[in-house]
Amino acid sequence: MLRPLFIFSLVALIQLKATYGQQTAEEEQGVRYANRCEACKILAAELEARLGETGKSHDVIEIGYSVDDVRPKKRTEYRRSELRLLESLENVCERVLEYNLHKERTDSTRFAKGMSQTFQTLHGLVDKGVKVDLGIPYELWDKPPVEVTQMKTQCENMLEQYEDEISDWYFKLQETKSLQKHLCEEHVLKHRQERECLKEQLPEPKPEKKDKKAKGEKQKKTKEEKEEL
Repeated sequence: MLRPLFIFSLVALIQLKATYGQQTAEEEQGVRYANRCEACKILAAELEARLGETGKSHDVIEIGYSVDDVRPKKRTEYRRSELRLLESLENVCERVLEYNLHKERTDSTRFAKGMSQTFQTLHGLVDKGVKVDLGIPYELWDKPPVEVTQMKTQCENMLEQYEDEISDWYFKLQETKSLQKHLCEEHVLKHRQERECLKEQLPEPKPEKKDKKAKGEKQKKTKEEKEEL
């Protein structure tokens, strides 16, 4: 019993030290930071999600400034305003920190929200009273790994670099194409081979196995009901 647990802990320790160790050590352990495709894909997804949240408002706002406050201010719908764009852009890269690194996957879907299978297993062991030593404090288990914090920086740099392209899409093109297509395919990723990650999707969740015993009892009950009729 102890030997399999020791082997499991050792494997997990190697993976997590690669994630939380010093930068040179991370590279030696084969840690892969997000490439431009992965960073752009998540930026586009999070900004569109944020715009979806702010776009539900039907408010009409007044814009413009008058010294004598006599001339009427221009009225515009909030969902079409520059204010909505600015509010959506604010702290959008903070949303990247909600992602985790799922080491059980190797493509761009390794960056996803929710707890990874590895950590689900680890937390399950701890809940059962098993002592699991990963070489890092327990309170750091659920902190964003270095790949995610680095991607937040990539997100911020990309926002600054492609501010005009995002603005053009928001005011002129969002009704005709997605931000991922406009920003990632047409501006950030110049070569076709760079865009491979844009096609990758999270795997479909496996259907839950039905309880054979419960199914058998249901069939038995149905048969008895038919006999009564």
